[in-house]
Formats: sequence, structure tokens, C-alpha cells
Amino acid sequence: MNPYGIRKLFPILDQEVNGQPLVYLDSAATSQKPVSVIKAVEEYYRGYNSNVHRGVHTLGTKATDAYEGAREKVRKFINAGSAEEIIFTRGTTTSLNTVARSYGGANLSEGDEIVISYMEHHSNIIPWQQIARETGASLKYVPLQKDGTISLDDMRETVTERTRIVSIMQVSNVLGVINPVKEIAGIAHENGAVMVVDGAQSAPHLKVDVRELDCDFFAFSGHKMVGPTGIGVLYGKKEHLEKMEPIEFGGEMIDFVGLYESTWKELPWKFEGGTPIIAGAIGLGAAIDFLEEVGLDNIEAHEHKLAAYALEKMSAVEGITIYGTKDASKRAGVVTFNIEDVHPHDVATVLDAEGIAVRAGHHCAQPLMKWLDVSATARASFYLYNTEEDIDKLVAGLVKTKEYFSNVF
Repeated sequence: MNPYGIRKLFPILDQEVNGQPLVYLDSAATSQKPVSVIKAVEEYYRGYNSNVHRGVHTLGTKATDAYEGAREKVRKFINAGSAEEIIFTRGTTTSLNTVARSYGGANLSEGDEIVISYMEHHSNIIPWQQIARETGASLKYVPLQKDGTISLDDMRETVTERTRIVSIMQVSNVLGVINPVKEIAGIAHENGAVMVVDGAQSAPHLKVDVRELDCDFFAFSGHKMVGPTGIGVLYGKKEHLEKMEPIEFGGEMIDFVGLYESTWKELPWKFEGGTPIIAGAIGLGAAIDFLEEVGLDNIEAHEHKLAAYALEKMSAVEGITIYGTKDASKRAGVVTFNIEDVHPHDVATVLDAEGIAVRAGHHCAQPLMKWLDVSATARASFYLYNTEEDIDKLVAGLVKTKEYFSNVF
């Protein structure tokens, strides 16, 4: 895998920011897009823009074939058993809300338990808070180890026979830790609970096999995996999806509409009300083609290498605190940190002046920030187009940031 060659396929990376070559280290927030994805979306709008499923004309047929073809690409990408198990959504947030609202709303009652962790993104906390409040279920948090990892022993103690849902992110967007969701799914199933996986940070970076993980639901977004914004996926085991009610109603998802009652289409379309995200799905299909050509195993190995290099170089800078496990083999390409006595927003501002894009804030993980005993952090996240040279520039920028603020104060 040649990240320098791959980088040339991403037009946005060939620019200067504040007079410096762009170093983009914010892919955990959103990834950049290769030419092939941009062209796929452009070709749809230029050549065969039409609604899907409804028309019998040539453009409608071509759009429908491309849309449903993208669904099949997603199915193969995560090794789902059937295209009926692939629901297109607006993103991970919508997917998780759908599970909480539809499955949780129908299967939770007073005294039941939902188990999540302190490291979860807000999108995997708030929907469960809301549905717990509405159903009388209780929300439980599995504790974290000192390095931010989840112990399976702690998971076994937290999940009980009253647990109905376990929902855990596969990769933390802050700590970078890769959670053992396959083993957690086994614990959930032993207690009669379903396993929900937030795959927003794993699907772009690791080879995902939902049947091997034996998860009941898996959610991810296109924009974090070199695809367009506004498109995501909810995978669900067919046995669950068939029993679940849709949460959006209108055109496209109906079978028969009478004056006082209606019936729904079969899977997967009963969950895709209204005109679907056609261009987004086509772009996501092109993104999957791109990632599979590079190879998910290659991407994962590359990110482990970058993470190890970053941990080594950043740890050598005095006054930098790095959060999460120091074992690069157990984490994805995310390094979250703080510089002593410098606010992370100031760190990000100085780095931006050097053309280096990082994220600063609570990263939609305020409970985790409280657990870390900080208000905010800075985060550098790597992807297939990043290089060790990018990390060298980051480290040089961090040294410059330290020097600047030591002189100011």
C-alpha cells in the first residue's frame, strides 16, 4: 500500500492552508473523497438522475439498478446474509435511533436493562436515555479499565438476565481502542439480550463481518469511509427487522394505503420512507469499490503502523498527555491528547496556522471526558492517505505550540 499514491486520488488534499501544504488529520470526523466517488455522484446527476422503484422509464430503471446495486455492495462489504438486512439511512445516528425507537420501544419495559459504556458517542447514549425514560427500563454503564479498555469480566458482571440490549462502539472515536464486540455479543446472547454495534469508526478502517461478530444490529456512516455525507447503513438480522415497525411513514415504504389503515412493503424498503438518498447510496457503493481495491487489511495495517509511530513521536514531547492504551496493536488510527496548560482549542488553532487540521473539543463524548477528568481534548486521526511525514509535521507543530504558549505566559 502506497499512501503517497493514494493521496493523489484525493483532490482536496492537493492544496495549501494558511500558506502551508494541507495535513488532514481529522478523518474520524469525516474522511476526504477520492475522484472515483466524486465522479460516481456527478455521473448520477448528469446522466440518469431519476427517482427509484416507481418509474418504468429508462432513467428510472438505471437509477434503481444503481441504488439497489449499492445495497448489494454494502451486503458483501459487511458479509450480511441478505440484502433485505441492509437499510439505507442518513447515517449512524439515524440507524441507532431506529434501533432504539423501533426495537427498543417494542421490547423494553420497566425493570429491563440497557448496557452501554462510558466511551460511547452521544449518538449511542441519548437514544437509549430517551427510550429508557419512555419504557421504564434502566441504563447501565460497564466500567472502563485505567487505559480506557473494556474488560470482559466487567462486562459479564454488568450484563444480567434482565439486560435486553447491549450497545457498544467497535472503535472509540476518542481513545481509538478496538473493543471485543464479538465476545461482548456472546455475553449479551448468553443473557438473552441483543447486541448493537456502533461501527462508525470501524467500518472505514477494519474488515467487518457481521455474521462472524454475531451482532444483531450494526450501524455505520458513508462520510467516514470516503463516501458522501448524508448516507448511512443499518444492518439488522432479518428475524428482528421483520418484527420491527418503521418509524418514518409516507411514500415508498407502503404496500397498501386505505382511508384508516395501511400496510408496509417488505424488507428492506419498509424502513426507507420517502424518496431515498439515491446519490448518496451510489456514492457509498463507489466508496466501497475504492476501499476494497485498496484492501481493508492493508488499511488496518497501515493505520496500526501510523498509530505506533505517532505514539512514539508524541510521547517524546514533554508535557503531552495521550489518552487510551499505549499498545498500538489494540487501537485504530486515532490519538487523542492534551498539552499541559494549553487549551485544546488553542492547540488546534496554532496547528491550523501550520496547515494541520485536527479536532478539538469533547468529540460528542462528554461522559468520557468526565471519566478522563478533562473538559476537552485535541485529536489527530489518520486514514489511508496519511503518512509518517504527516505525523512528523504534527509533532513539529505541537513543539511550536508549546514554545509559543510558554513564551506568551
